[in-house]
Amino acid sequence: MSAEWPGILDPEVMNESIVEASHRLADAAKAGRWEVVLDLLESGQAQDANQWRFGGTTWFTPLHQAAWLGAPVEVAEHLIRLGAWRSLRTADGARAVDLARTRGHRHLLEILAIPELTEREQQTFAAWDQHVADLIAERTRSLDPVRSRPVPTEVIALDRLESLWFPYPGMYGGFRMSIEEDRLVVASWSRVVDGSGQRHVITESGCELVEEGFV
Repeated sequence: MSAEWPGILDPEVMNESIVEASHRLADAAKAGRWEVVLDLLESGQAQDANQWRFGGTTWFTPLHQAAWLGAPVEVAEHLIRLGAWRSLRTADGARAVDLARTRGHRHLLEILAIPELTEREQQTFAAWDQHVADLIAERTRSLDPVRSRPVPTEVIALDRLESLWFPYPGMYGGFRMSIEEDRLVVASWSRVVDGSGQRHVITESGCELVEEGFV
């Protein structure tokens, strides 16, 4: 399954309808109005099950709220079917399963369970995250600065994503990330600039340009 990283934090650079939809989704999830949450997602009014409130500071998604409030298992299952990531963390670093455990909602622990990372895996993903952040900063240096949340590469592995696409405002393109043979491969391009494509291979030790000139 491919997915999109909704990592932009500046509401000013986003379409107003998307920002408004994020508020409706966040309000409904915070209030435990699960029929409204699911309707917003299934109807396409809210585009991403992993979207948090634009301008918010906790980065709670609907699945985090479901875990916090102790929603029925069926709600969590439905959100996951709609693309919600179990491994996505809040601003404080909590996953949905962590919130459910802390709040005593044992009925949700099985559906929200996610593999625990070894210390070595944590080091690898932390290194990948930093290399991706540096690459994005370098590739977008000529554009107006945009506040964004660092890409958590662990979600690609833990939620078994085929790829993760990060569209960058003003770039008319973005960054597509996938894990291939225990390495992170990042393809980036601007569709309005001929030959702008670059492909980098990221390991724990660094980031290497392996191809360019496509698109």
